[in-house]
Amino acid sequence: MQNFIGLKFIEDIPRIWKRAYLLLCIWYAAKYAVGTFLEWKLELRDPYIFWNALYMFEALCLLIIAIFFYSNWLFRFSVYFQVAGHVAGAMTHFFIMGTLSYIVEDHVVGYSGWEFWKAHIISLLKWEGLHFHDQYIITIGVYYVIRYFLGLQKEETEKSELNLKNREMQLSLLKSQINPHFLFNTLNSINTLIGSSKEQARKVITQLSDIFRYALDSHGDQMVKLIQELDFIDNYIRIQQVRFGDRLKFIKQVDFSCLNVPIPPMILQPLVENSVKYGIAPKDDGGTIVLTVKRFNNMIFFEVKDDGLGSNAQKVIDGSSSGVGMKNTDQRLRSIFGPGSSLRIRSNEWGYSVSFFIPFEEEGQTSSEETLKSQAV
Repeated sequence: MQNFIGLKFIEDIPRIWKRAYLLLCIWYAAKYAVGTFLEWKLELRDPYIFWNALYMFEALCLLIIAIFFYSNWLFRFSVYFQVAGHVAGAMTHFFIMGTLSYIVEDHVVGYSGWEFWKAHIISLLKWEGLHFHDQYIITIGVYYVIRYFLGLQKEETEKSELNLKNREMQLSLLKSQINPHFLFNTLNSINTLIGSSKEQARKVITQLSDIFRYALDSHGDQMVKLIQELDFIDNYIRIQQVRFGDRLKFIKQVDFSCLNVPIPPMILQPLVENSVKYGIAPKDDGGTIVLTVKRFNNMIFFEVKDDGLGSNAQKVIDGSSSGVGMKNTDQRLRSIFGPGSSLRIRSNEWGYSVSFFIPFEEEGQTSSEETLKSQAV
């Protein structure tokens, strides 16, 4: 059980710290190997110095781990406390490594006792023992460099997450403004029709139920298939046709290859409603709304146009009294697909048109020239 806990603890250590520890050990192994070989070649031709170097290297590898944990503990305190702590840590490291060098160099050959240890430590305070301080300084230097870059990475990650959350909140806000506007106008339409025919009222209630279900299921601005959006538009138009009768005609011109294209939910409804309310409804003889969806290579073209009042309409910029319908649709498209997908609005005395493009690419799917034309609801 203890072995399992130990292995799990090691696995939980981030890979960057494992690599840093391994590189430090390799670096000091190379230094000890070269230094010991030169000492053996130039000064002492005795194999015991290789064993001494091995013992010192093993101790240093263990102390590097301790220094990492010690630095991590100090990091939670102020800079001044960290500086003081590392000064004490460097001194402790020096005494540990100095004592170990005394044991492997002097004590084992009979120079044991306080005076010999003291003399050995004092001798290390000169140039010979500076490498013990270097070991500590280099190790904490590696620690702080890693912490610095990890901090930058964490900051970038938090910034990206914050931007994503802000974007999601913005999209949710825009959509929450669109939905009440749509439902309010739909209920007004039903209110004028409920008393005319029970059968028609039953159909309208069923269609309204489907509309509510679609609107309520569309959370977080997740994508839906175009065919689902078209069913939603059909229900909306059927409710409006109960009110306007033959004065309102609706035609879909949709490439079959586009039916499974993912689009934001309720992205077409404000465009259609704008045409109904400000293009067709005020016109005495009504008119026709044409919804076109075509594919051009890796782009999907959407257009809602009508032959209503056009530029003669009292209001052609937006389909809601609060001015959020078309504006928010444009913002949603920009936020999801980029500025190239913004709404393009054209208006003249013969009608009104709103169009936009969205990018789309799917392997194995080719554009179809076959179009669903003149399908009246």
